[in-house]
Amino acid sequence: MYPVDLPALDETDLTSASELYLSALESPAHHNNDVFQSSQTSKVVITASNVRRLQLFEDDRADCTLLALHLPDDPTQVVALYLHEQWWDVKDILRTNSKSRSGLLMVQSLMERVIVFLLSQVLERSSEEEALFSPHPRNECCKLLWREGQAVGFYTIKHKGSLCDSWSSQSYLLPVLDTVLVRKSWRRRGFGLQMLQDFCSLFNTETFLGVSAPLSPRMAAVCRRFLQQHEEHQERLYEVEAPGCWSQRRNIWLKLQLGKYSLYVNEKRISASVERNEEDSSQKVQADNSRLKSASLHIDIEDIPPPISSSMEQIKACDSSQGGRSPSSKISETGCDLPAHTDDLNSGPPTRPAKSRNTKQTPTSKLCHSAESGLEKSEAEKTQRSVKRVRRF
Repeated sequence: MYPVDLPALDETDLTSASELYLSALESPAHHNNDVFQSSQTSKVVITASNVRRLQLFEDDRADCTLLALHLPDDPTQVVALYLHEQWWDVKDILRTNSKSRSGLLMVQSLMERVIVFLLSQVLERSSEEEALFSPHPRNECCKLLWREGQAVGFYTIKHKGSLCDSWSSQSYLLPVLDTVLVRKSWRRRGFGLQMLQDFCSLFNTETFLGVSAPLSPRMAAVCRRFLQQHEEHQERLYEVEAPGCWSQRRNIWLKLQLGKYSLYVNEKRISASVERNEEDSSQKVQADNSRLKSASLHIDIEDIPPPISSSMEQIKACDSSQGGRSPSSKISETGCDLPAHTDDLNSGPPTRPAKSRNTKQTPTSKLCHSAESGLEKSEAEKTQRSVKRVRRF
């Protein structure tokens, strides 16, 4: 039999038994060197120096204390608790022989609250770490997760309408999932998802549900996976601060999509994410380059005066370099319009507003004029050479 399977204790019995034992241990007449032997540690001598009181609940009412035995050189490492007038290994306190304890069950007895206290305050931390959570109130709504004859996790709830604290009159405006814990040796088995789903199912008539802020990286990862699997809760689940008015709510799914959370993932997932990001970046660069290549080349040139008949061939030469279009298609109010060839385009060229006739002459216009003057000069030189040949004869 384990402590949770023994007859129920009340707070008075637990506290009085602890005080009597501690008084006897501190008495000068006490000479017995009691020793506690656990399966995980060597023998620990029980003295007044390595036994201390632990407050079970967080409130202003009369204290409910129990005794904890810790290692002589490390007060944070608790090895046993004094329950039912004897010392129990902390791992045994988490066990049960009752087959009815399976799955998520509401906490009802004082011994079950001791188990929640052990999980949140004593276990799952090293000597350098602080307690995972502050002590819970004695009336806190909790559910323990039982698997294979032992308690492996729990979650607590702040009910709608319950007081936020003991010193103000503020009450929660919606049900809030306050704390969630799964023992390290039982993680990565989907128990966090199971508890989150159980919480949502417990309040299936509520329009909105809350998760206490701030979300840890592990909890954010659990919420992301849960909301990916249950889209009906994406508009329902909010990260909230007490008491949970609208200015204190933030939609969890929206924050996940915006990348506002630091998610807990293993190294394999991190590297895969980096590879995906690099691949996405490469594809984006290629797409940008493709768009640049397909963009039309649109050059606006100053008005050209009407060409004289002797320079019509030069105008035709310019037209032939632009894809073989007729001269009339190139003469407009804006002068010569030179779009890219059709084999370089994915779509029609963008339109540009007409430029004023008073704009400064562009290099392309100068090129056309220089070509015209060059041809006139060539014809003059040919005539001059012909005259010289006539003179020789």
